[in-house]
Amino acid sequence: MTSTEAVTIVGAGPVGLIAALGLAKSGITVSVLERAKGIVASPRAITYHWSCLEGLSELGLLDEALQLGFSKQDYSYIEFATGERIDFSLDVLEGLTKFPYNLHLGQHRLAEIALRRLAAYPNVTVHWGVNVTDIEQDAEGVSVAATGPDGELKFRSGWLIGADGAGSAVRGRLGLEFEGMTWPKRFVAANLHLDFAKYGFARTTFLIDSTYGAIIVKLDQNDLWRCTYSEDLNLPEDGIPERISEFLKVIVPAAKDYTLHAYSPYRMHQRAATTFRVGRVLLAGDAAHATNPSGGYGLVGGLFDVYVLYKALAAVVQGSAGDEVLDKYAEDRRRVFLEIVSPAASENKRMIFDTSDPAQRAADMARIRSLAADKATLVERLMLTSRMSSEPPVPLKKASQRETI
Repeated sequence: MTSTEAVTIVGAGPVGLIAALGLAKSGITVSVLERAKGIVASPRAITYHWSCLEGLSELGLLDEALQLGFSKQDYSYIEFATGERIDFSLDVLEGLTKFPYNLHLGQHRLAEIALRRLAAYPNVTVHWGVNVTDIEQDAEGVSVAATGPDGELKFRSGWLIGADGAGSAVRGRLGLEFEGMTWPKRFVAANLHLDFAKYGFARTTFLIDSTYGAIIVKLDQNDLWRCTYSEDLNLPEDGIPERISEFLKVIVPAAKDYTLHAYSPYRMHQRAATTFRVGRVLLAGDAAHATNPSGGYGLVGGLFDVYVLYKALAAVVQGSAGDEVLDKYAEDRRRVFLEIVSPAASENKRMIFDTSDPAQRAADMARIRSLAADKATLVERLMLTSRMSSEPPVPLKKASQRETI
């Protein structure tokens, strides 16, 4: 089978599906290729900062996302050793933005919402269980060889977006280095039926300690929570459930009755591809850059990629912009990751999980107190995520649902 489209997207996570939706709304024909047989529901990103919600709203995704998840403003930092608790709220953003709150929703739920929206567009096809085996490009387009449930497949398109995660097959086929470093620890994300609020935790709590550091976040409108902590990489993965239990006995000793719903161990990276564009192939999300999850900047950075990319690529396909706008996308999004996203995530990781020096810890806690004590300081801190965005290089031409290119 050979399929010919304007754009092929590899990866049906939130980044790939939202890119497809943005292109579909402009009338661009799209094929999405995903190696899994359906949307993957393992514990991953859950927090969407206020600054990225406008883009979800523009694509018609935010209302349902808020119905399935929830908005929140409350945060807490707790120093484990002393029990000091410092609270702050995003209500200081009221009057400064239409969305003075963050969204909590599992990333697979956001992907499901985008997939339902895509069902209304006949110019988009999603192929499940498809593994990309080769990519070749020429002056007119990109050819993708793949294997699927029924054998060999070929796809031909004018452009290709690699949104297939940190282990990107697209990036590998391009021969690009994934520059940076991998942290010498393992993160474990555990989804638990355990009402942390009953034990005094805010719906987002940063527990600060070099041994018992954790990020504790409420996941849904019921009693599902996420506890993410780090551990020695040499510990066997098959012992993780027992170690989760031991960890909880220390950080919330009063909790006796809970259920481990799911868990996911993973490596932590600070990496970026050497370029986000090679000819007619572009990278977005974790395929382009990967960061540790401290602060919730990973998927948010990927969404900011998409908000720029689908508009720029639609303009190029429609002939209203030259492909130099794609160079601007690639250069600016790489700069933002290296200069803003990765340093911020690394600093959060250090503060929450890695600092044992008393003087450094005292300085960290003093800075956190200043967030709660001074509105201007807190607003300035919260504006960090808005600096992770980029301006689209071109306006988006609107098209009817039936228009295809």
